[in-house]
Amino acid sequence: MRILELLAPAKNLECGKTAILHGADAVYIGAPRFGARAAAGNSIDDISQLCSFAHQYGAKVYVTVNTIIYDDELNDTKVLLQQLADVKVDAVLVQDMSLLKICPPNLVLHASTQTDNRTPEKVSWLCSQGFRRVVLARELSVEEIADIHKKVPEAELEVFVHGALCVSYSGLCYASQYCFGRSANRGECAQFCRMKFDLIDADDKVIEQQRYLLSLKDMNQSEHLEELVRAGASSFKIEGRLKDVSYVKNVTAAYSERLNKIVERYPDLYQRASRGHCHYTFTPSLQKTFNRGYTSYFLHGRQSDIASFDTPKAMGEFVGTVKEIRGTVSFNVAGTASFANGDGLCFINQNRELVGFRVNRVEGNRLFPLHMPESLHAGVRLYRNNDQAFERLLSHSESERKIGVTFQLRAVPDGFSLGIDGVTVTMPIEHQLAEKPQRENIIRQLSKLGGTPYECLAVDMPDDFNYFIPSSQLAELRRLAIAAYSNASVEVSSGGNPTPSVGSVPPAYAQPYYYNASNQLSKEFYLNKGVKVSPAFEQAIPKEAVIMQCRHCLRFALGYCVKNGGRKPQWREPLSLRLGDGRRFRLEFDCRQCQMNILAETSLRDH
Repeated sequence: MRILELLAPAKNLECGKTAILHGADAVYIGAPRFGARAAAGNSIDDISQLCSFAHQYGAKVYVTVNTIIYDDELNDTKVLLQQLADVKVDAVLVQDMSLLKICPPNLVLHASTQTDNRTPEKVSWLCSQGFRRVVLARELSVEEIADIHKKVPEAELEVFVHGALCVSYSGLCYASQYCFGRSANRGECAQFCRMKFDLIDADDKVIEQQRYLLSLKDMNQSEHLEELVRAGASSFKIEGRLKDVSYVKNVTAAYSERLNKIVERYPDLYQRASRGHCHYTFTPSLQKTFNRGYTSYFLHGRQSDIASFDTPKAMGEFVGTVKEIRGTVSFNVAGTASFANGDGLCFINQNRELVGFRVNRVEGNRLFPLHMPESLHAGVRLYRNNDQAFERLLSHSESERKIGVTFQLRAVPDGFSLGIDGVTVTMPIEHQLAEKPQRENIIRQLSKLGGTPYECLAVDMPDDFNYFIPSSQLAELRRLAIAAYSNASVEVSSGGNPTPSVGSVPPAYAQPYYYNASNQLSKEFYLNKGVKVSPAFEQAIPKEAVIMQCRHCLRFALGYCVKNGGRKPQWREPLSLRLGDGRRFRLEFDCRQCQMNILAETSLRDH
C-alpha cells in the first residue's frame, strides 16, 4: 500500500491550520531563522501549536532550515534544531551539509530542493548521507522521476505540483546575490528572473526588446497527479510560503479532492497519509487563484510556452473579449462569465504590456471601470485576476475536517469498556438491567462529539446488550475514550534517518562553488568525501561566474532550436541579456545537457 501525501505551505500558524482543515496531509513552515523565505519565519511556540493541531489528524509538520549557514551561525542553528526536535516536528528540510553534523539524532532530515536533486546518482548519495526524503528539482519529467524511483526505491520522493517556478535549478541561482547582494541561498531572493531584459547578439543587434524573458508561468500538475503517483512520487508539494489564507484554502482543497479520487479508484494500491475527510462550503477553482498562466513545465518534455514574456504578474482566468466600447465610461463583454463590483481585470495591450483596471459597477455584461483604460478596444481578450465574489466566498468559508470513529461498547466484570480502533478505556459502573430499550439513547449520547475532530460512524454493541447507563456516565466514558484515542494518535514515530555511509562520494560539480559550502563544517564534510570545495559564491564571487543554470532555453522558446526542428538563427552569438541599466549577462547554450547557462562577465561586475 503506497502512502500519498499532500504537502501544503504555511506562511504562519493560521495558514498551517487552514491547510490541514482543507485536506493537507502535511504542511511546511519556516523556522524563526535560516529558511529559504526569509520573510516567512515563525516562532517555536507557533510551530509547537501547529504540531499539536496537525498530529491529531495524523498530519505532519516539516520545518524549513534550508539556507546555507555561516560559521558564526552554527551554534544558533544547533540550538534551533534541538528546539524543533523538542516540539516534535516531523522533519526539517535542509540544504547545508553542516546540519548533518549538528542535527539531533531523533530529528528526521529531508534534502531540500536547494540541494539540486535531478539525477538518480544525487538522490542515492543524499540517502547514503542520512536523508530520508529528497525534494526533486521542479524541472524533471515524469520519465526522469520514474527512473530515480526505479534506481533509488528506498528514497521518499517529494515533487512540486503547483505554484511559482524558479527559472534556475534551485540552489544554483546566484543572480540575486551577484546583482543585488541578496542571496537566494540565504532566503533573500530579489527575483532577478522577473525583470525586463533586452536580448542582444554579438553585434549588439536587439532581438527582443524589454521583455520578461526569464519569467515563467506557474506550475499546475492537477491533471497529472496520477502520472506522478505511478512514477513513484509520494509527496505532492504546493509552493507558496508567502501566500495568504485564501490561496491555501483554494489550492489545498483542489489538490486534496484530486488525490482522493485517485485513492477511490485504486483503494488497494494507495491511501492518504493522514486521517479525516473535509467538508467545504465552496467549490475549489485553481483558475481563480493567483497565477501567471499555467504550465505543466517539463513533465512531458520540453515545451515552448512555459514562459510569460509579457508580464511577471498574475493574469488570472480568461473571462471573455471586449465586444463594444461605449464612450469613455463603459464597455460590453462577450462571454459567459458573470462579474461583480470590485473585480480586477487585465489585458495585454498592443505594446505587449499588462494593463489592469478595477470594475466599479456591473450591469449584466456591461462593465463600468473606475478609470477606462486608453488602450482598451473591441476584440481585446480580458482576464480576471481578482474575483470579488470568489474571494468573499473564501473569506467566509469554513471547512470542517472530521475523523470517523466506531465505538465498541462492552460490559466487563467491573463496569463497561469503550474502545476505538484498539484503544480501550474502562469505567467502574454498576450493571443495571434496562427496563426499556437503551440502544438509541446510547448511540445518541456517544455521538455527541462536538468540539473534537471526530464524528461517530457507528456504535458496536452485542445483540444482547441490555444495560441502563446514566447519560452522565456515558458522557464521561466517551470523553475518556476520545482522550485516550487522541493521545495514541498523536504519538510521533520518527523512524530515524538512514544510516550514513562514510565513504560515499558525491556527484561531481564542474565548479567548486556549486557545493555551496559556507562554513568550516560543510567544507570538512566534503573534504572527508574526497572533494575540495571553494568558498560559497556569497563569500567569494568567482571570475566568469555562471549565475544561473536553466532548463528553460531562449533559443527553443523563440523557435530557433535547430536540434528540435526550429529555424536557423540569423544572429551572431554569443547572445546576451541586458537589463534596463545596461548590465549584460552572456548566454551559454549547452546543447549536450539541453541547458541554458547565464554568465556574469567580470568586466561588468562593477557596472
